[in-house]
Amino acid sequence: MNDLVRQHTALDDSDLEWLHLLVSEWQLLSDLSFADLVLWVPTRDGTRYVSVAQMRPNTGPTSYQDDMVGHLVPRGRRPLLDAALDEGRIVREGDPEWREEVPVRVESIPVRREGRVLGVIARNTNLLTVRTPSRLELTYLQSASDLAQMIAAGSFPFPGQQVDMDASPRVGDGLLRLDADGIVQYASPNALSAYHRLGLAADLVGHHLGTATAELAPSRGPVDEALAKVASGWAPREFEIEGGDGVIQLRAIPLKPKGPRIGSLVLLRDVTELRRRERELITKDATIREIHHRVKNNLQTVAALLRLQARRIDSATGREALEEAVRRVGSIAIVHETLSQNLDERVEFDEIADRVLAMVAEISPGKVTGRRTGRFGILDAEVATPLSMVLTEILQNALEHGFQEGDTGTVEVSAVRGGNTSKDGRLLITVQDDGVGLPEGFDPHRSGNLGLQIVRTLVEGEMGGTFDMVRAPERGTQVVLDIPVRGDK
Repeated sequence: MNDLVRQHTALDDSDLEWLHLLVSEWQLLSDLSFADLVLWVPTRDGTRYVSVAQMRPNTGPTSYQDDMVGHLVPRGRRPLLDAALDEGRIVREGDPEWREEVPVRVESIPVRREGRVLGVIARNTNLLTVRTPSRLELTYLQSASDLAQMIAAGSFPFPGQQVDMDASPRVGDGLLRLDADGIVQYASPNALSAYHRLGLAADLVGHHLGTATAELAPSRGPVDEALAKVASGWAPREFEIEGGDGVIQLRAIPLKPKGPRIGSLVLLRDVTELRRRERELITKDATIREIHHRVKNNLQTVAALLRLQARRIDSATGREALEEAVRRVGSIAIVHETLSQNLDERVEFDEIADRVLAMVAEISPGKVTGRRTGRFGILDAEVATPLSMVLTEILQNALEHGFQEGDTGTVEVSAVRGGNTSKDGRLLITVQDDGVGLPEGFDPHRSGNLGLQIVRTLVEGEMGGTFDMVRAPERGTQVVLDIPVRGDK
């Protein structure tokens, strides 16, 4: 719609925003009217109309099999559009049009904003299935007529009341029609069923909706007065009430076709099962986070026990092995700590990489600094856990074997996600130091070093990636990992 309005019309951004607000609400008018809606806006030179939006009803058959958006028609071809635009009134004159052997009643509703008519809504009703209307259909049509008059007067939609139509109640979910005092004049079967689930034993018709709703709500006191006022439809509001065995979402729409409020529409939907599932998911998420938190605590306890045991061992080799085990356990604990703070099983790995880098740097025999470049991005837990261990082993190996006591140097961890350097859906990691480098004839794929065995097993076996260790171009050692990851970054 933005492109069509800016290309063909003279409307400014504030006018366009009003049209967006209207289009976000007009499913309501379409469903109440049992009719298709097409929004026509005059072109910049005033000689044609361009259709910028279209809506089909959920409550009846469509009048348009084809998409009308983007069509241009010359002024004069559709007299009802001309009359509505020029006179600023709803135009209903004329005989039905025949489209592919289907009679269609056409009406035109001017769209007014701040005294100016921006365009015209063509309301097209398929008359092929017209029958003797029921009380429900009559209420729908009367409410649609009131909304159409409000659009023509510029009082609907309500400024500042952007509505998410996917989340808000729709006409078919349940509808109540109130008079100016908040007394229910009509209640659809779905609306009655929803209120019965809240605990209402009587009929709603003839009762004050605000009072009845406040009595069903579990709270008492000043909140009841506010709820009663909102439920009476005095202002455009959305709210939820919970009582008995149900939860109902309501949306109040004041009706002011001629200025003063003559009544209200209240759309409502039974969201009991939806809220129940949401609570179950919240409980499940909280349980998962608590599990990760407890696993992290248990791993830290194991690390503390291993550290304590290392202090009691006289053998330098045994002490070193236990300290390596402490770091391995710690790298896994970092991942679980991060997962305990998330709502899903995915983590931002950059923070984990930085913490692993800082943890391993503590064992540096000299003044070696570590740094990270690039972004790892968000990774699944099944990738993040083994990758944290792999980074720990590679960094530990670089610091222990690449530098001597008192040496200065740098270890850099580089990550590239997708793009030109790495294939989409893969993560390329390079760990490079400027230490002494690899000994002659060293083969990382045959080395008996436990750390490298862990790296090979995790990278190639568990993560399905590749691992290589070579001499750096100038000095030191370069380790390259290429692992598959999910496409989003």
